[in-house]
Amino acid sequence: MRSYATAQHIGGRTTQCDATAVRTAPDGARAFVLLDGIGSTEAVRDFTRQSAVRLAQSAARRGDAVSALRHLYERLAADPDRQDPYQRRHMPAAAAVVAVTAPGRPLTVAWCGDCRAYLLRRGITRRLTDDHNLRRVHPPTALHPENGNRNVITSYLGSTHTDAEAMNLYRHPAIESTTVESTDGCRLLLASDGAYEPHEDVGHDLYTELDDDPLTRTVRNFVSLAIDTARTKLPADEHHYVDNATALLADLTP
Repeated sequence: MRSYATAQHIGGRTTQCDATAVRTAPDGARAFVLLDGIGSTEAVRDFTRQSAVRLAQSAARRGDAVSALRHLYERLAADPDRQDPYQRRHMPAAAAVVAVTAPGRPLTVAWCGDCRAYLLRRGITRRLTDDHNLRRVHPPTALHPENGNRNVITSYLGSTHTDAEAMNLYRHPAIESTTVESTDGCRLLLASDGAYEPHEDVGHDLYTELDDDPLTRTVRNFVSLAIDTARTKLPADEHHYVDNATALLADLTP
């Protein structure tokens, strides 16, 4: 029986530009990847799907999330067309998160953008990632609640910023990572902003929504509820603004 499941909903967009990929290496290392394409075109869709597979293959082979994401990020950034500020604006890009498990080794997670990773264990949901967006750079305050547009992301696959440049501009590196030593009995969630934001906005408890079996039904219900929740906040003539929603849910074993 598979220990992971994914679900997607197109929302109100014309194209599904999120993508997931899972790959396992011969030594047992397994990579889980979720990408959220920026935009809603076929070019973005194709880029996101291809990049998700490429990233998952590299991460599983390396047994490490950080080096795999950095390798792909730097490879894309080195493209001469992306080095041209005008050309870069018209090229596809995506937020990304990758998690890697391997026998006898800790979980590694790396990200650029605002896709998220969570661990769920014994009734507690632990968020592992910190969004790369303007809400992090300029958090809302009591005096300025309008601060921080969370829809403007500050790092992504397709950007050319180095870590130092991103730190100077946004006070975070282009790629961030974390390591979790023990994941015994944990459930891993990777989610695009279209999947987690509606739940977060209305205060849904993620553990409650995701602590069920089978995995496939659970993650499908989670994504469907995200879309339904997003739609209820908008008049019918604005439902086309509802974002793609994608989630990957996995049971982690030691």
